Amino acid sequence: MHPKKPDLSAQQFLLAKRRTFIAGLGTFAALPTWAQFRVEVSGVGLTQLPIAIATFKGDAQAPQKIAAIVQADLERSGQFRAVDASGANLDESARPDLSIWRQRAADSLLTGSTTRLADGRFDVRCRLWDVVRGQDLGGQSFVVPQGDLRLSAHRIADFVYEKLTGEKGIFSTRIAYVTKAAHRYNLWVADSDGEGAQSALASPEPIISPSWSPNGSQLAYVSFESRKPVIYAHDVAGGKRRLLANFRGSNSAPTWAPDGNQLVATLSRDGGSQLYAISAAGGEPRRLTQSSSIDTEPAFSPDGKFIYFVSDRGGSPQVYRMGAGGGNPERVTFTGSYNISPAVSPDGRWLAYISRIGGAFKLHLMELGKGTSVAITDTSADESPSFAPNSRLIVYATQQQGKEALLTTTLDGKIKARLTGAVGDIREPDWGPFSR
Repeated sequence: MHPKKPDLSAQQFLLAKRRTFIAGLGTFAALPTWAQFRVEVSGVGLTQLPIAIATFKGDAQAPQKIAAIVQADLERSGQFRAVDASGANLDESARPDLSIWRQRAADSLLTGSTTRLADGRFDVRCRLWDVVRGQDLGGQSFVVPQGDLRLSAHRIADFVYEKLTGEKGIFSTRIAYVTKAAHRYNLWVADSDGEGAQSALASPEPIISPSWSPNGSQLAYVSFESRKPVIYAHDVAGGKRRLLANFRGSNSAPTWAPDGNQLVATLSRDGGSQLYAISAAGGEPRRLTQSSSIDTEPAFSPDGKFIYFVSDRGGSPQVYRMGAGGGNPERVTFTGSYNISPAVSPDGRWLAYISRIGGAFKLHLMELGKGTSVAITDTSADESPSFAPNSRLIVYATQQQGKEALLTTTLDGKIKARLTGAVGDIREPDWGPFSR
């Protein structure tokens, strides 16, 4: 990952954040799993819920360690602190002595089991206890094939998260990202922790700008296989794709409208680089911006009423906002001379973007109601922020300790989890929606 991004120019700025880094075509189901990540959580939050997670009965013989996956999920959220549960011999049917867990300063306790059935599937069960109040908070059970064991663990983590915070968990959602290794480019779809990855696209030819559809069934992306940027929509489950934009000049930076009926992208078909609305079914695009500047990197507000985008109309790249149907844009970012890559939180409260500060590219977070922003990372080559669907975490690409990495961060920047690839460059993350 290069530490510098080019100064503004028409073609360079179009791809300033979206590097010329591309993957060709493949079939989603045909390629093997690529589980190359390890999660390293760092930092301490101000308020974290102490939870004890007992090793699930049968985990030692299971191909996936359910309790460990649940614990890693909860710690990565920044909302939980693990309490030592070593020595506990409990499953979901046990009635634990909660006084022991109160002495260990745990507020809650999770127990469970993983059992291999005669047909090769696994029966995964759990139960959650409120240690302070002495209450049984309920449980869950799943009968899944071996390939879905991790997903069952993520769903248990979602269950625990929602029971204890009152908000929906995001651990069973997915992320997309792009890698390059040995002249091979891949677009991956993975669990929210980076594991269980499968290749959606693989080729020596270049892809950038993956963007999830609102229902999680499709990824839009830009392919350079025809030696120019062209936008496709890729069916995640079936692996088929369809052409969305192959107009004269550049076709780049697609983003889906919240209703899924259209996308907005940057096209240079009429000269310059402007924003256009394109039906999800394809067809003639409708121009949204009318300027002599470069307008790119659109991002919808969650209610679909506004589009945030990057423009150099004021002399340097800044984030602007306009109505979804076009109109006069208003400037949003005023601090710093180079601000790109806007992402709006699903709750509409926050704007994440990349700001160049003294040659360093840092992830910033703005509270839209107040207009105040702050840098939330200590790295200097951040890019491509994307919010979790519950608005509580951001995934982004960066360079850390000389290596490419994807990181997640809490909104206060206090808890970060590094998803470290074994080989190759890792870039362009986009966090999928709740639908699975």
